[in-house]
This record gives sequence, C-alpha cells and structure tokens, in this order.
Amino acid sequence: MPTIRANGIDLFYERRGSGPPLLLCNGSGASVATTGPVIDLFAARFDVVVHDQRGLGATEAPPGPYEMADYAADAVALIDHLGWDRARVVGISFGGMVAQEMAVTVPERIERLALVCTSPGGRFASYPLHELDADPGRRGVVGATLLDTRFTPEWLATHEVDRLLAEYASAAPLHDPEERRGSRLQLDARSRHDVVDRLGRVSCPTLVAMGRYDGIAPPGNGEEIAARVPGADYRCYEGGHMFFVQDPLALPEILDFLDVA
Repeated sequence: MPTIRANGIDLFYERRGSGPPLLLCNGSGASVATTGPVIDLFAARFDVVVHDQRGLGATEAPPGPYEMADYAADAVALIDHLGWDRARVVGISFGGMVAQEMAVTVPERIERLALVCTSPGGRFASYPLHELDADPGRRGVVGATLLDTRFTPEWLATHEVDRLLAEYASAAPLHDPEERRGSRLQLDARSRHDVVDRLGRVSCPTLVAMGRYDGIAPPGNGEEIAARVPGADYRCYEGGHMFFVQDPLALPEILDFLDVA
C-alpha cells in the first residue's frame, strides 16, 4: 500500500497504466477502492496517479476543518513525490474543485486540465450536499434526480441505466465513524469552495465537460468556468452527473483532449 507523508498526514495513493502523467482527482466521498473502473478508463492511455483524499479511504483523517487549499496542497505534494514537474489533471465533481484550486494556485504545474461535472463555487456553487447529508430522509427522496434530473421513478421504470451509474446511485452509506467524519469534513470544505474570481490565473489548455441533466453541477456552472478561464473549451453532453458513462462521445473526447502532446 503506497503512502507518502505530506502536509502532516499519511496520504495513500495508487498508480496505474502507462503514458503521459495524469493526476486524477476523485469526487465527493470517493476513494481508490470505490472508483477502480473509472480509474481503469484513464489508465488505458495514461500513467495515472490517484489518491484517497484526506479523511477518506486509506488516507489519514486529521482534525478539521479542512479547506480546499488543503486538498490542493495534498495533490501537489503527491506529484512532487513522483518527481513530476508538470502533469495533466482531470478532476471529477469535487475533484474538479480541487483541480481548480490547484490550477489557480500553481498553474505552472498543470499541462492540460479537464474539469468534469463540477462548479467554480461562490455564486455558482454545486448543489449543497452538506445540507442533504444532514437529512438522510431527504437524501433518499431527491438523490436520484440530483444525479440526473430525468431520473424520476416513472423514467427509471422504462429506461435502463449503465452498470457504473447504477452502482454509484446505489452506493451504501459510510458506516465507519472515521470515514463519516472525513466525508462530512469534505462536504464542509466543499461548501466554501470559491475560485470564481481567480479562474483567470489558469494558464493551460482547459476542457470543461458537463452533463445536460446534472442536478448537482448544472451545466450553467460549467459555462461560468469556461467564460473565466482563458481559451477554455466548453462541451455539454447527454447525461447527468455521470454523463461520461452515459454519453458514448464524452469519455473519448475527454481522453483525446488530455492526450494532446
């Protein structure tokens, strides 16, 4: 189990595949163990490194609160450990927030950037999952339609969904007290995410990819990112928060964008 000591904590990571160096930043509550199939999609073309973010999985959960700058500093410490002066970066959902914070803090370290189903925060924030986490009953009622605004009981009764999407939607809640604490600290940090007025610092080619029916990170939030990042490419796909497994065009286009020399 590879770990590094970074920013006062033991940080667990995994490295897969071969090709150009790529840092993959996972979404809310996700760990290396729970996102293996997604990691493999990128490892087919890249030398991928992905870590359990602080408080989650096999990474240490220091006392809180955490800030987005802490998550970004952990990601930078990881590529430092690997000896990568620069890397391509893909951030999914919460990971896209980490990637944005990283891109406005150390823009010179990022070669190409893909921001997937995410938001810039502030006045263009993603859905307040910290509020939903505090109300389990409400989470069960609205969870599916947040994932994809079409996912009413009537729609789901007549449509099949991708296996990965179904697994994500039916993921069991965390029961370990330390993991629950880490997840809540992550959602708390997420609630304060705001790079809106700093996005002009991003200096690498950037793709902003969003799902047309995403109830967590609405496509308009991606438009706001693209409007502020110099030269950013904005694309909207047919699907919800996991459009990259719903729209067959999405993942190949994201991979092709990241693979440009």
